[in-house]
Amino acid sequence: MKRNIGAIIAIFLCTAFAWMILGASIESRTKSSGSDLAPRVESMWGCPQEQVPPLAFKTTPPNDALPLERSRVQVGLNLEQRQKGLLWFPTYRVAYRGAYLFRNNTPSDEVTLKLMFPEANAVYDDLVFRVDGQPVPVTTSGGAAIAVIHHPPGTPIQLEVGYRSQGMLTWHYSFGQGVGQVRDFVLDMHTDFDRIDFPQETLSPTEKRKAGGGWQLTWRYVNLVTGSKIGMVMPEKIQPGPLAGRISYFAPVSLLFFFFLIFIISTMRKIALHPMHYFFLATSFFAFHLLLAYLADHISIHLAFAICSAVSIFLVVSYLRIVAGARFAWVEAAMTQFVYLVLFSYAFFLPGFTGLAITIGAIVSLFVVMQMTARIEWGTSAAS
Repeated sequence: MKRNIGAIIAIFLCTAFAWMILGASIESRTKSSGSDLAPRVESMWGCPQEQVPPLAFKTTPPNDALPLERSRVQVGLNLEQRQKGLLWFPTYRVAYRGAYLFRNNTPSDEVTLKLMFPEANAVYDDLVFRVDGQPVPVTTSGGAAIAVIHHPPGTPIQLEVGYRSQGMLTWHYSFGQGVGQVRDFVLDMHTDFDRIDFPQETLSPTEKRKAGGGWQLTWRYVNLVTGSKIGMVMPEKIQPGPLAGRISYFAPVSLLFFFFLIFIISTMRKIALHPMHYFFLATSFFAFHLLLAYLADHISIHLAFAICSAVSIFLVVSYLRIVAGARFAWVEAAMTQFVYLVLFSYAFFLPGFTGLAITIGAIVSLFVVMQMTARIEWGTSAAS
């Protein structure tokens, strides 16, 4: 008996070491693919975007700036996440529209209007540039759309701008450099995703309500002085690479529970399992994580998880059916593996609740084992 336990412990330690190597391999693949793929995704799709209000100034020197008296901004964010290798990238499409009111308080009737684009190398479709409701000729230079108009001094200038573009990770609206004053400002943002989050050091919306599968958010200010921005962080999907790595690193814990329960059940039912039987059970567990590490590259992580679970349980059940009989394989072993491999691993799909789920599972397992073994005469069993 002692020799068997020692051999089982050795098998467990060897498998745990193999899991550490697998976890390190997944981590290395994830980091290398992330450093390689992120620039490629940015070049194909777009970078994080930050829009600033358009500028209006006198064309002839000195280029006095015209005051911005009113801003009405509408932003639509549509999430379109993309997977590359072991990582998901939170990409999005953005529709930006702005109606701004400037006042020509200069003695000149020649005014330059300038809209800076968030990113010089991004794609901007459906460009809108209208003054007092009429399109005006626009030139693009230095990552900006520029129009020169003639407007009588002392009169208001109504500027409408807009475009459709795409970016990644975050979208910001900035009021300008440093602390500035914003008058009569309203920004309405609509998202088609439910999990909203705001970047650090940004303003919270003054109004928000659910709208379909997303949110309608409003920032409304009469006379604001701030150095903060308005922003939105795109929700991220579960990352297959880091998730598979975490599951692999913690796999020895699930195998320990499985071995412990199988050892107790087989002892109580007087089923003689050789250390080689435990070795093949351990390899069946390892097959789950090895297959998951490479299958998650090609299909959904949830589908990969389901396939790997089915494969591993099939290996265990088909093997123990021959070794110890169908009942032990299909009932005790299959149920134990489902709890300690499948449910234990699935706990990592629940960020923030993984530790609690595993702790509850461990306590329930302890309770079940204590109830199962409460009537065993351990001294008699040890002697025999």
